[in-house]
Amino acid sequence: MSGNKLRVLALVHRHLVPPGAVEEGTDITNEPWRTEYDVVSTLGAMGHEVQVLPVHDDLGDIRRAGTDWKPHIAFNLLEGFDDIVIFDQNVVSHLELLKLPYTGCNARGLLLARDKSLSKKLLAYHRIRVPEFEVFRAGRAIRRPKRLTFPLMVKSLTEEASIGISQASVVDSDEKLKERVAFVHESIGTAAIVEQYIEGRELYVGLLGNQMLQAMPVWELFFTNMPDGAKRIATDRVKWSVKYQKKYGIDSGPAIEMTEAKAEGIQHLCKRAYRALELSGYARIDLRLDEAGNAWVLEANPNPQIARGEDFAASAEKIGLSYETVLQRIINLGLRWQPESVA
Repeated sequence: MSGNKLRVLALVHRHLVPPGAVEEGTDITNEPWRTEYDVVSTLGAMGHEVQVLPVHDDLGDIRRAGTDWKPHIAFNLLEGFDDIVIFDQNVVSHLELLKLPYTGCNARGLLLARDKSLSKKLLAYHRIRVPEFEVFRAGRAIRRPKRLTFPLMVKSLTEEASIGISQASVVDSDEKLKERVAFVHESIGTAAIVEQYIEGRELYVGLLGNQMLQAMPVWELFFTNMPDGAKRIATDRVKWSVKYQKKYGIDSGPAIEMTEAKAEGIQHLCKRAYRALELSGYARIDLRLDEAGNAWVLEANPNPQIARGEDFAASAEKIGLSYETVLQRIINLGLRWQPESVA
C-alpha cells in the first residue's frame, strides 16, 4: 500500500453527493449514493485528503478544481455527463487534456466497451466466443437475418446497468422481436442490439490492471427459486431491486462446482477480452457458461460498481484484497496510466 497521502478529487453525479457521515449501524445498501460514500469515507479513513466535486454539465468545474486545489488524481465515479451516458468517455478525455491523472478506464476503452456491436466485432476478431448479433437502428425495417435463431435477447446498444432489460427482452417469435426492438427505440431512445440468447450460468470476473492484469475469482449470479419458465437473466430488477432479489432467491458469490482449471481458463479468457478492448484501471467481464461448458463473453463493463461488499469488492476480498487495498490499487493504476502509451 502506498503510504503517500494524496489529494483526491472525487467526481460524482450531482444527485449522488454522499453525506459527510452516517450514524453507526445505518444500513446504506439501498442508498443511491452508497458507492460514493464507501469510496470517499474509506479514502478519508486511509489518510487521503478527499474533496467531493458534484458534476453535471459544466466541465469548467473540473478545470477550476484542478487549478485551485491541484489534486494528485481524480477518482472518477461518473457514468455520464449532462445525463448522457455515452459522454462518460468525453469527461475522461477532458481529464487527459488537463493532464490530471484519473482512476478507472481510459477514454478509448470506454468507447469500445460501451458500443456492444463494436466490442463484439473486436472480440470475435480475437477469436473470443460471442453470441451472434444484429443491430437495428430506428427508422429501418426490422428483418431478422437467417443466422439469428430464436430465442433472442433484445437490449439497448449503448445503455448500461440492465436498463430496459426484463423477462420480455428474451423473444421467441418475429412478432415479439419487432415489438421489443420498437420498445427499445421508443422508450430508451437508442438503437437495439439483438443477440443469440445463451442458456446457461451467469458469470462475472473482476479485473484490475493496465498492462499487467489480476483476475478476481469467478463469481456467479444465482437464481435459486425463479418461477417456472422465467429466464435466468440479469434484468433491471434482478440487479437493483432488493425486494425482488429476496423473493426469488437471487444472490451472487463464488462460482460453484467449477474445477480450478475451468476457472483459470475463464479468467484467462477475460484477460484476453480486457486487452482486446484496450481497457485500463478496472473492469468486470460478464459471461455465460452454456450446458456444454463453453464460456461466452456477453460484455465488458469498465468502471463497474465498486461499493463495499458488492461483486467486485467481494470477489477481491476472497483472494485477500481488502476494500482499502482495492481502492489504493485503483489509485496507483490511475497515477501510472499514460494516455500516450496506447497511441
